[in-house]
Amino acid sequence: MTKANNNEGYGRYIQLILTASDLILLNIIFVLTCLLSHDMIREHARVTMFLVNLSYLPIALWFKNTTSQRTIYMDHIFLHVIQTVGIHALLFVTMSYVLKIWHIPAKTLLFFYTLMFTGFTLWWSIARRITKYYRSIGRNFIQAVIIGTNPTALRLYNEMLSDAGYGYKVMGFFDKECPEDFKENYLGTIEDLDAYVKAQQIDEIYFAISGQDDETIGRVIKIADDNVIQFYFVPQISRYINRGFDLYNMGPVAVMTLRRNPLKRFVNRLLKRSFDLLFSSIVLLFSPIVFIPVAIAIKLSSPGPVFFKQKRTGHLGKDFNCYKFRTMKVNTDSDSKQAEKNDPRKTRVGDFLRKTSIDELPQFINVFLGDMSVVGPRPHMLKHTHDYSQLIDKYMVRHAIKPGITGWAQVNGYRGQTEQLWQMEKRVEHDVWYIENWTFLLDVKIIIRTVINAIQGEKNAF
Repeated sequence: MTKANNNEGYGRYIQLILTASDLILLNIIFVLTCLLSHDMIREHARVTMFLVNLSYLPIALWFKNTTSQRTIYMDHIFLHVIQTVGIHALLFVTMSYVLKIWHIPAKTLLFFYTLMFTGFTLWWSIARRITKYYRSIGRNFIQAVIIGTNPTALRLYNEMLSDAGYGYKVMGFFDKECPEDFKENYLGTIEDLDAYVKAQQIDEIYFAISGQDDETIGRVIKIADDNVIQFYFVPQISRYINRGFDLYNMGPVAVMTLRRNPLKRFVNRLLKRSFDLLFSSIVLLFSPIVFIPVAIAIKLSSPGPVFFKQKRTGHLGKDFNCYKFRTMKVNTDSDSKQAEKNDPRKTRVGDFLRKTSIDELPQFINVFLGDMSVVGPRPHMLKHTHDYSQLIDKYMVRHAIKPGITGWAQVNGYRGQTEQLWQMEKRVEHDVWYIENWTFLLDVKIIIRTVINAIQGEKNAF
Protein backbone atom coordinates (compact mmCIF):
# COMPACT_ATOMS: atom_id res chain seq x y z
CA MET A 1 0.00 0.00 0.00
CA THR A 2 1.35 3.46 -0.91
CA LYS A 3 0.59 6.49 1.17
CA ALA A 4 0.06 9.82 -0.53
CA ASN A 5 0.35 12.27 2.30
CA ASN A 6 1.89 15.43 0.86
CA ASN A 7 3.22 16.50 4.26
CA GLU A 8 5.48 13.45 4.38
CA GLY A 9 7.07 14.62 1.15
CA TYR A 10 7.42 18.14 2.51
CA GLY A 11 9.27 16.69 5.48
CA ARG A 12 11.79 15.02 3.19
CA TYR A 13 12.24 18.26 1.25
CA ILE A 14 12.88 20.20 4.44
CA GLN A 15 15.58 17.74 5.49
CA LEU A 16 17.19 17.90 2.03
CA ILE A 17 17.06 21.70 2.05
CA LEU A 18 18.66 21.86 5.50
CA THR A 19 21.44 19.43 4.50
CA ALA A 20 22.08 21.34 1.25
CA SER A 21 22.18 24.61 3.21
CA ASP A 22 24.72 23.09 5.61
CA LEU A 23 26.96 22.15 2.68
CA ILE A 24 26.63 25.61 1.13
CA LEU A 25 27.56 27.24 4.44
CA LEU A 26 30.47 24.81 4.87
CA ASN A 27 31.85 25.79 1.46
CA ILE A 28 31.42 29.50 2.17
CA ILE A 29 33.43 29.04 5.38
CA PHE A 30 36.11 27.16 3.43
CA VAL A 31 36.35 29.93 0.80
CA LEU A 32 36.68 32.55 3.56
CA THR A 33 39.47 30.49 5.12
CA CYS A 34 41.28 30.31 1.77
CA LEU A 35 40.96 34.05 1.20
CA LEU A 36 42.22 34.93 4.67
CA SER A 37 45.03 32.36 4.89
CA HIS A 38 48.51 32.63 3.39
CA ASP A 39 49.65 29.04 3.44
CA MET A 40 49.59 25.88 1.35
CA ILE A 41 45.82 25.47 1.50
CA ARG A 42 45.40 27.67 -1.60
CA GLU A 43 47.66 25.45 -3.68
CA HIS A 44 45.35 22.47 -3.12
CA ALA A 45 42.04 24.32 -2.78
CA ARG A 46 40.00 22.01 -5.02
CA VAL A 47 41.18 18.78 -3.40
CA THR A 48 40.79 20.33 0.04
CA MET A 49 37.22 21.44 -0.75
CA PHE A 50 36.41 17.92 -1.90
CA LEU A 51 37.67 16.45 1.39
CA VAL A 52 35.84 19.11 3.41
CA ASN A 53 32.54 18.15 1.76
CA LEU A 54 33.27 14.42 1.88
CA SER A 55 33.95 14.64 5.62
CA TYR A 56 30.53 16.18 6.18
CA LEU A 57 28.44 13.59 4.33
CA PRO A 58 28.80 10.83 6.99
CA ILE A 59 27.78 13.40 9.62
CA ALA A 60 24.65 14.36 7.65
CA LEU A 61 23.65 10.69 7.42
CA TRP A 62 24.58 9.85 11.03
CA PHE A 63 22.64 12.73 12.55
CA LYS A 64 19.69 12.57 10.17
CA ASN A 65 17.27 11.28 12.81
CA THR A 66 18.45 13.83 15.37
CA THR A 67 18.05 16.85 13.10
CA SER A 68 14.62 15.73 11.87
CA GLN A 69 13.07 15.36 15.32
CA ARG A 70 9.82 17.27 15.83
CA THR A 71 10.94 18.66 19.21
CA ILE A 72 14.11 20.72 18.81
CA TYR A 73 15.75 22.35 21.85
CA MET A 74 18.53 24.96 21.85
CA ASP A 75 20.82 23.00 24.17
CA HIS A 76 20.52 20.03 21.80
CA ILE A 77 21.53 22.29 18.92
CA PHE A 78 24.68 23.43 20.74
CA LEU A 79 25.60 19.83 21.57
CA HIS A 80 24.93 18.78 17.98
CA VAL A 81 27.19 21.56 16.66
CA ILE A 82 30.01 20.51 18.99
CA GLN A 83 29.66 16.88 17.88
CA THR A 84 29.53 17.90 14.21
CA VAL A 85 32.64 20.08 14.37
CA GLY A 86 34.55 17.46 16.36
CA ILE A 87 33.67 14.55 14.06
CA HIS A 88 34.32 16.62 10.93
CA ALA A 89 37.76 17.64 12.22
CA LEU A 90 38.60 14.02 13.03
CA LEU A 91 37.51 12.75 9.60
CA PHE A 92 39.12 15.58 7.64
CA VAL A 93 42.48 15.50 9.41
CA THR A 94 42.58 11.68 9.27
CA MET A 95 41.89 11.57 5.52
CA SER A 96 44.44 14.32 4.85
CA TYR A 97 47.08 12.42 6.82
CA VAL A 98 46.32 9.00 5.34
CA LEU A 99 46.30 10.31 1.78
CA LYS A 100 49.53 12.24 2.45
CA ILE A 101 48.37 15.10 0.29
CA TRP A 102 49.86 18.04 2.22
CA HIS A 103 50.23 19.63 5.61
CA ILE A 104 47.77 22.29 6.75
CA PRO A 105 49.02 24.56 9.58
CA ALA A 106 47.26 24.15 12.90
CA LYS A 107 46.32 27.85 13.02
CA THR A 108 44.47 27.51 9.70
CA LEU A 109 42.53 24.48 10.94
CA LEU A 110 41.70 26.29 14.18
CA PHE A 111 40.44 29.31 12.22
CA PHE A 112 38.35 27.13 9.91
CA TYR A 113 36.69 25.15 12.71
CA THR A 114 36.08 28.27 14.80
CA LEU A 115 34.22 29.76 11.83
CA MET A 116 32.40 26.46 11.33
CA PHE A 117 31.28 26.32 14.97
CA THR A 118 30.08 29.92 14.94
CA GLY A 119 28.41 29.69 11.53
CA PHE A 120 26.61 26.40 12.17
CA THR A 121 25.40 27.54 15.60
CA LEU A 122 23.85 30.69 14.12
CA TRP A 123 22.44 28.93 11.05
CA TRP A 124 20.90 25.99 12.94
CA SER A 125 19.36 28.38 15.47
CA ILE A 126 17.79 30.37 12.61
CA ALA A 127 16.74 27.17 10.79
CA ARG A 128 15.08 25.94 13.99
CA ARG A 129 12.93 29.07 14.17
CA ILE A 130 12.07 28.89 10.46
CA THR A 131 11.07 25.23 10.74
CA LYS A 132 8.95 25.86 13.82
CA TYR A 133 7.21 28.77 12.09
CA TYR A 134 6.61 26.70 8.96
CA ARG A 135 4.96 23.99 11.04
CA SER A 136 3.00 26.47 13.15
CA ILE A 137 1.17 27.76 10.05
CA GLY A 138 -0.01 24.27 9.18
CA ARG A 139 2.77 23.00 6.90
CA ASN A 140 4.89 19.87 7.32
CA PHE A 141 2.53 18.56 10.01
CA ILE A 142 2.20 15.01 11.25
CA GLN A 143 -1.30 13.52 11.41
CA ALA A 144 -1.57 11.33 14.46
CA VAL A 145 -4.12 9.40 16.50
CA ILE A 146 -3.84 8.32 20.13
CA ILE A 147 -5.03 4.92 21.36
CA GLY A 148 -6.36 5.41 24.86
CA THR A 149 -8.41 7.94 26.81
CA ASN A 150 -6.56 7.67 30.15
CA PRO A 151 -4.51 10.41 31.90
CA THR A 152 -1.34 9.29 30.09
CA ALA A 153 -3.03 9.74 26.71
CA LEU A 154 -4.26 13.20 27.71
CA ARG A 155 -0.83 14.25 28.95
CA LEU A 156 0.69 13.16 25.65
CA TYR A 157 -2.02 15.05 23.75
CA ASN A 158 -1.44 18.26 25.71
CA GLU A 159 2.32 18.02 25.21
CA MET A 160 1.93 17.55 21.46
CA LEU A 161 -0.23 20.67 21.25
CA SER A 162 1.88 22.73 23.70
CA ASP A 163 4.01 24.11 20.86
CA ALA A 164 2.63 24.59 17.34
CA GLY A 165 6.22 24.34 16.11
CA TYR A 166 6.21 20.61 16.80
CA GLY A 167 3.83 20.24 13.86
CA TYR A 168 1.48 17.63 15.31
CA LYS A 169 -2.14 17.44 14.15
CA VAL A 170 -3.82 15.06 16.59
CA MET A 171 -7.00 13.85 14.88
CA GLY A 172 -8.47 12.25 18.00
CA PHE A 173 -8.63 9.25 20.31
CA PHE A 174 -9.59 5.58 19.99
CA ASP A 175 -10.36 3.27 22.90
CA LYS A 176 -12.52 0.26 23.79
CA GLU A 177 -15.09 2.71 25.14
CA CYS A 178 -15.39 6.43 25.76
CA PRO A 179 -15.44 7.62 29.40
CA GLU A 180 -18.42 9.76 30.29
CA ASP A 181 -16.29 12.74 31.34
CA PHE A 182 -14.00 12.60 28.27
CA LYS A 183 -14.04 16.03 26.60
CA GLU A 184 -11.66 15.53 23.65
CA ASN A 185 -12.43 14.20 20.15
CA TYR A 186 -13.35 10.52 20.55
CA LEU A 187 -13.17 8.79 17.15
CA GLY A 188 -14.42 5.32 18.03
CA THR A 189 -13.40 1.87 19.21
CA ILE A 190 -10.38 -0.17 18.11
CA GLU A 191 -12.64 -1.84 15.48
CA ASP A 192 -13.00 1.55 13.77
CA LEU A 193 -9.25 2.27 13.63
CA ASP A 194 -8.33 0.45 10.41
CA ALA A 195 -10.96 2.15 8.27
CA TYR A 196 -10.18 5.56 9.76
CA VAL A 197 -6.41 5.50 9.15
CA LYS A 198 -6.99 4.41 5.54
CA ALA A 199 -9.43 7.28 4.94
CA GLN A 200 -7.46 10.00 6.74
CA GLN A 201 -3.89 9.05 5.76
CA ILE A 202 -2.58 8.92 9.34
CA ASP A 203 1.21 9.18 9.78
CA GLU A 204 1.67 8.05 13.38
CA ILE A 205 -0.19 6.01 16.00
CA TYR A 206 0.53 6.46 19.71
CA PHE A 207 -0.56 3.53 21.88
CA ALA A 208 -1.22 4.73 25.45
CA ILE A 209 -3.18 1.75 26.82
CA SER A 210 -1.55 -0.66 29.27
CA GLY A 211 0.99 -2.93 27.60
CA GLN A 212 -0.55 -5.92 29.38
CA ASP A 213 -3.41 -5.90 26.86
CA ASP A 214 -1.58 -8.14 24.38
CA GLU A 215 -4.56 -8.71 22.10
CA THR A 216 -5.29 -5.00 21.59
CA ILE A 217 -1.67 -3.96 21.13
CA GLY A 218 -1.15 -6.77 18.62
CA ARG A 219 -4.16 -5.64 16.57
CA VAL A 220 -3.01 -2.01 16.55
CA ILE A 221 0.55 -2.93 15.53
CA LYS A 222 -0.84 -4.99 12.62
CA ILE A 223 -3.00 -2.08 11.50
CA ALA A 224 0.03 0.22 11.64
CA ASP A 225 2.19 -2.23 9.68
CA ASP A 226 -0.48 -2.89 7.03
CA ASN A 227 -0.92 0.83 6.43
CA VAL A 228 2.79 1.78 6.66
CA ILE A 229 2.20 3.93 9.75
CA GLN A 230 4.82 4.66 12.41
CA PHE A 231 3.82 3.04 15.72
CA TYR A 232 4.83 4.39 19.14
CA PHE A 233 4.21 2.77 22.52
CA VAL A 234 3.64 5.21 25.41
CA PRO A 235 4.40 3.56 28.79
CA GLN A 236 2.10 4.22 31.73
CA ILE A 237 5.06 5.36 33.83
CA SER A 238 4.06 8.98 33.20
CA ARG A 239 1.23 8.53 35.73
CA TYR A 240 3.77 8.16 38.52
CA ILE A 241 6.69 10.39 37.61
CA ASN A 242 7.15 13.74 35.98
CA ARG A 243 10.80 13.69 35.00
CA GLY A 244 13.10 12.25 32.36
CA PHE A 245 14.28 8.66 32.52
CA ASP A 246 16.73 6.40 30.70
CA LEU A 247 15.70 3.22 28.92
CA TYR A 248 18.15 0.51 27.90
CA ASN A 249 18.11 -3.19 27.09
CA MET A 250 19.40 -6.05 29.20
CA GLY A 251 19.32 -8.69 26.51
CA PRO A 252 15.72 -8.82 25.25
CA VAL A 253 14.39 -7.18 28.42
CA ALA A 254 13.76 -3.41 28.54
CA VAL A 255 15.05 -1.86 31.77
CA MET A 256 14.28 1.69 32.85
CA THR A 257 15.93 3.91 35.43
CA LEU A 258 13.61 6.57 36.84
CA ARG A 259 16.37 9.06 37.59
CA ARG A 260 18.60 10.25 34.78
CA ASN A 261 22.20 11.08 35.68
CA PRO A 262 24.32 12.03 32.64
CA LEU A 263 27.43 12.01 34.82
CA LYS A 264 27.13 8.24 35.15
CA ARG A 265 28.70 8.14 31.70
CA PHE A 266 32.49 7.96 31.71
CA VAL A 267 32.90 10.48 28.88
CA ASN A 268 30.83 13.10 30.70
CA ARG A 269 32.68 12.53 33.98
CA LEU A 270 36.01 12.81 32.15
CA LEU A 271 34.92 16.07 30.50
CA LYS A 272 33.74 17.57 33.78
CA ARG A 273 36.81 16.46 35.73
CA SER A 274 39.18 17.72 33.01
CA PHE A 275 37.47 21.10 33.09
CA ASP A 276 37.62 21.17 36.90
CA LEU A 277 41.35 20.44 36.87
CA LEU A 278 42.06 23.05 34.21
CA PHE A 279 39.87 25.74 35.79
CA SER A 280 41.10 25.16 39.36
CA SER A 281 44.75 25.01 38.23
CA ILE A 282 44.46 28.41 36.54
CA VAL A 283 42.72 29.95 39.57
CA LEU A 284 45.25 28.52 42.03
CA LEU A 285 48.16 29.61 39.82
CA PHE A 286 47.07 33.23 40.13
CA SER A 287 45.62 32.85 43.64
CA PRO A 288 48.50 34.57 45.49
CA ILE A 289 47.36 37.87 43.96
CA VAL A 290 44.14 37.58 46.01
CA PHE A 291 45.08 35.14 48.75
CA ILE A 292 47.99 37.15 50.21
CA PRO A 293 46.16 40.47 50.79
CA VAL A 294 43.04 38.64 51.99
CA ALA A 295 45.11 36.59 54.45
CA ILE A 296 46.73 39.75 55.82
CA ALA A 297 43.31 41.44 56.20
CA ILE A 298 41.88 38.42 58.04
CA LYS A 299 44.80 38.22 60.46
CA LEU A 300 44.52 41.93 61.21
CA SER A 301 40.73 41.79 61.67
CA SER A 302 40.65 39.17 64.46
CA PRO A 303 42.79 36.48 66.05
CA GLY A 304 42.58 33.02 64.53
CA PRO A 305 43.55 31.07 61.41
CA VAL A 306 43.25 32.44 57.86
CA PHE A 307 41.39 29.42 56.56
CA PHE A 308 38.21 27.94 57.98
CA LYS A 309 38.02 24.15 57.64
CA GLN A 310 34.70 22.36 58.13
CA LYS A 311 33.46 18.81 57.64
CA ARG A 312 30.76 18.75 54.97
CA THR A 313 28.81 16.09 53.11
CA GLY A 314 30.19 15.26 49.68
CA HIS A 315 29.80 12.77 46.87
CA LEU A 316 27.70 9.72 47.82
CA GLY A 317 27.26 11.12 51.33
CA LYS A 318 30.96 10.89 52.26
CA ASP A 319 32.47 13.59 54.50
CA PHE A 320 35.30 15.84 53.38
CA ASN A 321 37.13 18.92 54.67
CA CYS A 322 35.76 22.02 52.95
CA TYR A 323 38.02 25.10 52.89
CA LYS A 324 36.98 28.75 53.07
CA PHE A 325 38.52 32.03 54.17
CA ARG A 326 37.61 32.63 57.81
CA THR A 327 34.93 35.32 57.95
CA MET A 328 33.91 35.04 61.61
CA LYS A 329 35.47 35.26 65.00
CA VAL A 330 36.46 31.86 66.30
CA ASN A 331 33.31 30.37 67.89
CA THR A 332 31.83 27.04 68.98
CA ASP A 333 28.63 27.30 66.88
CA SER A 334 30.24 27.19 63.45
CA ASP A 335 29.34 23.54 62.83
CA SER A 336 25.70 23.88 63.81
CA LYS A 337 24.49 27.42 63.15
CA GLN A 338 24.15 29.12 59.75
CA ALA A 339 25.40 32.64 59.14
CA GLU A 340 22.63 35.21 59.51
CA LYS A 341 22.15 38.63 57.92
CA ASN A 342 23.42 40.62 60.91
CA ASP A 343 25.37 37.84 62.53
CA PRO A 344 27.50 39.26 65.38
CA ARG A 345 30.09 36.54 64.80
CA LYS A 346 31.13 38.06 61.45
CA THR A 347 34.11 40.39 61.20
CA ARG A 348 34.03 43.52 59.04
CA VAL A 349 36.49 41.93 56.63
CA GLY A 350 34.47 38.71 56.69
CA ASP A 351 31.28 40.58 55.83
CA PHE A 352 32.96 41.96 52.70
CA LEU A 353 34.38 38.56 51.76
CA ARG A 354 30.95 36.95 52.02
CA LYS A 355 29.14 39.61 50.01
CA THR A 356 31.69 39.32 47.18
CA SER A 357 31.94 35.49 47.50
CA ILE A 358 35.72 35.82 47.84
CA ASP A 359 35.49 33.62 50.94
CA GLU A 360 34.68 30.65 48.66
CA LEU A 361 37.91 30.89 46.60
CA PRO A 362 39.90 28.38 48.74
CA GLN A 363 37.39 25.75 47.66
CA PHE A 364 39.29 25.59 44.37
CA ILE A 365 41.77 23.58 46.44
CA ASN A 366 38.94 21.10 47.07
CA VAL A 367 38.18 21.09 43.33
CA PHE A 368 41.81 20.40 42.47
CA LEU A 369 41.95 17.56 45.04
CA GLY A 370 38.77 16.02 43.60
CA ASP A 371 36.46 16.51 46.59
CA MET A 372 34.41 19.13 44.77
CA SER A 373 33.57 20.39 41.28
CA VAL A 374 33.40 23.96 40.03
CA VAL A 375 29.64 23.49 39.47
CA GLY A 376 27.37 21.25 41.52
CA PRO A 377 25.05 21.23 44.55
CA ARG A 378 26.52 23.26 47.39
CA PRO A 379 27.95 21.09 50.21
CA HIS A 380 26.15 21.42 53.53
CA MET A 381 27.46 21.03 57.06
CA LEU A 382 26.92 17.58 58.58
CA LYS A 383 24.19 18.75 60.94
CA HIS A 384 22.12 20.11 58.05
CA THR A 385 22.53 16.85 56.14
CA HIS A 386 21.29 14.92 59.16
CA ASP A 387 18.34 17.24 59.82
CA TYR A 388 17.13 17.94 56.30
CA SER A 389 17.49 14.35 55.09
CA GLN A 390 14.70 13.47 57.53
CA LEU A 391 12.48 16.39 56.53
CA ILE A 392 12.86 16.69 52.74
CA ASP A 393 12.13 13.99 50.19
CA LYS A 394 15.00 13.36 47.74
CA TYR A 395 17.40 15.44 49.86
CA MET A 396 20.15 12.81 49.65
CA VAL A 397 19.78 12.59 45.85
CA ARG A 398 21.73 15.84 45.63
CA HIS A 399 24.81 13.89 46.72
CA ALA A 400 24.74 11.68 43.61
CA ILE A 401 27.46 13.91 42.14
CA LYS A 402 30.30 15.98 43.59
CA PRO A 403 29.31 19.20 45.36
CA GLY A 404 30.23 22.49 43.71
CA ILE A 405 31.49 25.98 44.45
CA THR A 406 28.44 27.31 42.63
CA GLY A 407 25.30 25.61 41.39
CA TRP A 408 21.96 25.85 39.60
CA ALA A 409 20.14 26.61 42.84
CA GLN A 410 22.54 29.43 43.72
CA VAL A 411 22.25 31.28 40.38
CA ASN A 412 18.46 31.04 40.67
CA GLY A 413 18.45 32.86 44.02
CA TYR A 414 18.43 29.92 46.46
CA ARG A 415 21.59 30.56 48.42
CA GLY A 416 22.45 31.82 51.87
CA GLN A 417 20.34 31.34 54.97
CA THR A 418 17.35 28.98 54.86
CA GLU A 419 14.97 30.33 57.47
CA GLN A 420 12.00 28.25 56.29
CA LEU A 421 11.77 24.66 55.10
CA TRP A 422 10.40 25.59 51.66
CA GLN A 423 13.63 27.46 50.88
CA MET A 424 15.69 24.31 51.33
CA GLU A 425 13.08 22.31 49.41
CA LYS A 426 13.46 24.67 46.43
CA ARG A 427 17.23 24.39 46.68
CA VAL A 428 17.01 20.59 46.63
CA GLU A 429 14.56 20.74 43.73
CA HIS A 430 17.03 22.80 41.67
CA ASP A 431 19.95 20.56 42.65
CA VAL A 432 18.12 17.41 41.55
CA TRP A 433 17.09 19.09 38.28
CA TYR A 434 20.74 19.98 37.63
CA ILE A 435 21.86 16.39 38.23
CA GLU A 436 19.25 14.99 35.84
CA ASN A 437 19.83 17.60 33.12
CA TRP A 438 23.60 18.13 33.30
CA THR A 439 25.45 19.25 30.20
CA PHE A 440 28.83 20.93 29.86
CA LEU A 441 27.13 23.98 28.35
CA LEU A 442 24.87 24.20 31.42
CA ASP A 443 28.01 24.36 33.59
CA VAL A 444 29.38 27.19 31.44
CA LYS A 445 26.05 29.04 31.73
CA ILE A 446 26.06 28.69 35.54
CA ILE A 447 29.65 29.95 35.80
CA ILE A 448 28.86 33.00 33.67
CA ARG A 449 25.74 33.78 35.72
CA THR A 450 27.74 33.33 38.95
CA VAL A 451 30.34 35.88 37.80
CA ILE A 452 27.62 38.35 36.79
CA ASN A 453 25.83 37.91 40.12
CA ALA A 454 29.09 38.40 42.04
CA ILE A 455 29.79 41.66 40.17
CA GLN A 456 26.25 42.92 40.70
CA GLY A 457 26.17 41.77 44.31
CA GLU A 458 23.70 39.26 45.75
CA LYS A 459 21.24 40.16 48.47
CA ASN A 460 21.39 36.63 49.93
CA ALA A 461 25.17 36.66 50.24
CA PHE A 462 25.85 37.29 53.91
